Amino acid sequence: MQAEFWHSRWNSNQIGFHQSRVNAYLQQHWPALGVPAGAQVLVPLCGKSLDMLWLAGQGLQVLGVELSERAVEDFFTEHQLQPQVTQDGVFKVFRCEDVEIRCGDFFALTAEDVSGCSALYDRAAVIALPEEMRKRYVAHLQTILTDSAKGLLITLDYDQSQIDGPPFAVTDEEVQTLFAAWHPLELAAHDVLEDSPKFQQAGASHLLERVYRLSR
Repeated sequence: MQAEFWHSRWNSNQIGFHQSRVNAYLQQHWPALGVPAGAQVLVPLCGKSLDMLWLAGQGLQVLGVELSERAVEDFFTEHQLQPQVTQDGVFKVFRCEDVEIRCGDFFALTAEDVSGCSALYDRAAVIALPEEMRKRYVAHLQTILTDSAKGLLITLDYDQSQIDGPPFAVTDEEVQTLFAAWHPLELAAHDVLEDSPKFQQAGASHLLERVYRLSR
């Protein structure tokens, strides 16, 4: 999957993956992680997610990473925020109050870039990537984040022979393998097919949302 795919989706406003409200699983399960106020949270492939504002509202510092500059600009514009914009190596960096978004390739992110991050929130990253890129993504996370980092992961699981991604199907077995070093603990699993017309129209038989706690 090439960068042009995501630039095209954002530029043509084909962003059905964007949620118009804060994720309910985040609100329900994040507090139990015990991430202290003032800690920094890494949000990979963040888009213009409202979840970042919610995390900042919990007293956390948010570090988003997003490929599309359109998405980053929309985030700040839609919330009437005036970011300071600088260049840091290959990343164009947007900062305002407790939210910083680095615009560029996630795989260019270094351990130094995320040295302050003690937590991870992934709602839209692992399911946005095809299988081989998922492996590379998780391996990169493990390389750049500290061993003490903890986080929340949300996935989708369905029969991918019925409809192709993105978002891609990620089974529980794959999560357990990919994130083995993080000891993934499933916190919830819900079939949300009735809330997903796209999957219903494609003839999907189920659409499971799963929530995991990650702790290294």
